[in-house]
Amino acid sequence: MKNVSLSADPSPELLLPFPQLPWALLNMTVRTSVDPRSLIPTIRRQISSIDRDQPITQVQTLHELLENGSAEPRFVMFLLAIFSATALILAVVGIYGVIAYSVAQRSQELGIRMALGAARGDVLKLVVGHALALTFGGIVIGLAGSLALTRLMSTLLYRTSATDPLTFAACATVFLLAAVLASYLPARRAMRIDPTSALR
Repeated sequence: MKNVSLSADPSPELLLPFPQLPWALLNMTVRTSVDPRSLIPTIRRQISSIDRDQPITQVQTLHELLENGSAEPRFVMFLLAIFSATALILAVVGIYGVIAYSVAQRSQELGIRMALGAARGDVLKLVVGHALALTFGGIVIGLAGSLALTRLMSTLLYRTSATDPLTFAACATVFLLAAVLASYLPARRAMRIDPTSALR
């Protein structure tokens, strides 16, 4: 049974009679079909009627026990989620900004290509393909680093693999979409430039 924490693996338990193994602290569990909190005064009275000197502490429902047991991991995961979302947003903004700037710097080159007879579709494929190649290379390097570092966070995860393929695929897809938008939109603007002004 899980006797330590929810994240720990179930361990073997051996039930022994109290006289055989006396224990200073005891737990009493009451199962009820009504609100558990409504029975606390009754249970206290019953225990006091048996032993007035018996202290009764840490009275809580099973729901409260589970909530308290998962409070710290939940808080840590909340912080990790905030930092991860912030990192994802910064990465997307960075990818978009760098690629959009590099495409904007090539506006004159794109205009010259158009002046020399290149089709709009070919120029667009060239720009988007170059951006996707750069982004794909970054994703491969990032995935390798992530797979190496996520092992450190495996103790913080509950019933989730540190190498969850859905998470990695979703992040890679977001980065690829950012790269496509960052290259497509400035390339479309650059192709509207008059070829004669680009040649000047």
